[in-house]
Amino acid sequence: MSTYVYGIVSASHPALPEDLSGVGDPPREIRVLKAGELAAIVSDAPESLRPKRRDLLAHQNVLAEVGAAGCVLPMRFGNAAPDDDAVVAVLDERAEHYGERLRELDGKVEYNVKGSHVEEAVLRRVMSENAELRSLAEANRKAGGGSYDDKIRLGELVAAAVQAREAEDAAAVVRALEPAAAAVSEGPQSTGWLVNASFLVVRDRAERFLAAVEQAREDLPHLELRVNGPLPPYSFVELGPAEPAGTATGADAGAE
Repeated sequence: MSTYVYGIVSASHPALPEDLSGVGDPPREIRVLKAGELAAIVSDAPESLRPKRRDLLAHQNVLAEVGAAGCVLPMRFGNAAPDDDAVVAVLDERAEHYGERLRELDGKVEYNVKGSHVEEAVLRRVMSENAELRSLAEANRKAGGGSYDDKIRLGELVAAAVQAREAEDAAAVVRALEPAAAAVSEGPQSTGWLVNASFLVVRDRAERFLAAVEQAREDLPHLELRVNGPLPPYSFVELGPAEPAGTATGADAGAE
């Protein structure tokens, strides 16, 4: 049976709760594989594992429990190795790199911040900042709404102005929060969000970071900011290969 890997910790990591269970139905028992100064949090891998809500939550719960007790290098959902020996071989081969990342990330957590425009608020903002748009809108109003072409032109100009603000506002959010973080990783853009950024935060300074988020909400009232965290530092791990040179697991290589 293949081995499912949740994350990598130091060999001195505090013991895990005895009732902690992982992915699968029934949930697989969590085990610890040690190799020198490192250890991997693992379980047996279910056959045909798919990213169902139950298993995604189980994976996240294991990492949350492990991370609450100390630093963990989290693996993305779905990482599996052929067997326990392959996992231990990875720990041995990448010991220096993993040890360096554990030391660098010790005492730090990740907060992900996503932002989107509040439609009415951003429309008011672009209109107040753009004299041409105000002039066109007023001309249309005086003309009883304006012609079809006039309405189309105004709509296109407003849409372009809002789009131009997206990049500006995304940069403004990062600038506002960056001083309260140890590092920033900007994630892929997704539909509906103008900013998607992860911040590495010293755990003991989390209140300072969350206060910076609240200040950004006050300073940028035309944005809706959503915060998810604290999380294991997925975006700052840089695990590298998940298997020894010359082997293959058939799984995703690990966290980015």
